[in-house]
Parts: sequence; structure tokens; C-alpha cells
Amino acid sequence: MKYSKLNGVITYAPKSRDELIIHAIDNKSILVAVNAEKILHATEQSRAIINRNCGYPDGIGAVWALKKKGFKNVEKIPGCELWLNIVERYNKTKTFYLIGGKQETVENTVFKLRQQYSEIDICNFRNGYFKTEAEKKALIQDVIKHKPDIIFVAMGSPKQELLMELIQQSHKAVYQGLGGSFDVYTGKVKRAPNWWVNSNLEWAYRMIIQPSRIIRQIHLLRFFVALNLNKF
Repeated sequence: MKYSKLNGVITYAPKSRDELIIHAIDNKSILVAVNAEKILHATEQSRAIINRNCGYPDGIGAVWALKKKGFKNVEKIPGCELWLNIVERYNKTKTFYLIGGKQETVENTVFKLRQQYSEIDICNFRNGYFKTEAEKKALIQDVIKHKPDIIFVAMGSPKQELLMELIQQSHKAVYQGLGGSFDVYTGKVKRAPNWWVNSNLEWAYRMIIQPSRIIRQIHLLRFFVALNLNKF
């Protein structure tokens, strides 16, 4: 699978979700979402985290940048959809481990998944709040014990990426960072209606229903200007 550097951030350019999923399965990758904000505000630490793993175009800004680099057929792959694509594809053949969110949220996520996919094997799960290093060590030992094929971690960046890298040192698997996707899946947080998503205007919908996000969306405008000035 081909990739390009966007402000030093290595971002893969999958032509389809299947291509990205198969690449992750074959390489036991850590999947990291890349969007305009992560590209624009990339730091030495954030670049290193993404570049060690498999950064994919989660937002339309990353897609624009890849297309400007010559990848005409690249597909936008929202992380809140990708993890469910993986579940849909492998729920009968692979095992899963879920980490993240509040206890109620992760419990509701597991309950809904088991209702939706009657044959899914979720070998264990836990919330995303760690008070001590001992809790992290206990988690790693539990992962080693259960040997899941796919691990989803919903804690927000960079915490989730650092935790995934830590666990992967002891257990090779496919990992994906999900941010707030458990909240979206369980209905606690409402995602934009399909028309806004399909029109690549999800960012605008978020700004309308949550005006406090306007400062973040100004960064998208800055990104667009920098992109057209060939600064990436």
C-alpha cells in the first residue's frame, strides 16, 4: 500500500477500506487516524507515533492532501466506521478485546456488539481509566492470557497510541485507536446525518451543533490555505 509524507506525517493512501484492513491484518498494524488537525499541528512526538505505525486518512483534509500528492483514488475512511467494518468482516473468525471509555460505556458497547453479532468472541474488555502503572501491567498480562486477534482502544490521542504500542511489545495483534467511537456507537454522542457525512461536511455539522468548535474549524481553513500554497 502506497503512502506519502504530509508535513512529515506518513499517511497511507488506501484505494478502499478492504485494502487498508487486509494490510493491517497481514502486518498486525496499529491503525492511527490522520486528519487535517494532526497534519497541521504535527509535533516531533506525534509524527513519530504515527510514522511508527499505520496512519490512514480519517478526515477529508488528509484526503485532499493525498490527492494533491497524486493519489487520485484514495478513500476517506472515518475511524468510527472502520472498526465496525473490521468487526463485520471478522466477527465469526477472530477474537476481540476492547479498552476505553467509562465503565458503563464499554459495557454498553460490548452488549450491543454481542446483540448485533451473535457469534462474536469478545474475550475481555475494560474501561480506559488507569490510576496506576500496576493496572496497565495487569491489563498487559490479561491480553497475553487471552491472545486476542484485534484490540480496539478508545482513549483519545496520544494516550491510546502509546498504550497500544506498549501492549504490542508483549502481544502482536491488530490495534486501532478509536477516540470517542464507543460513545458514537452506543448513541451517547450523535454523529452527523448521512447527507453531511457523504458530502464531506461533517466538520460543518459539528460546528453548527457545537459552536465552541469554531476555533478548531479555523484550523481546517488554515490547513486548506497551507495545502494550496504547497506547504505540505
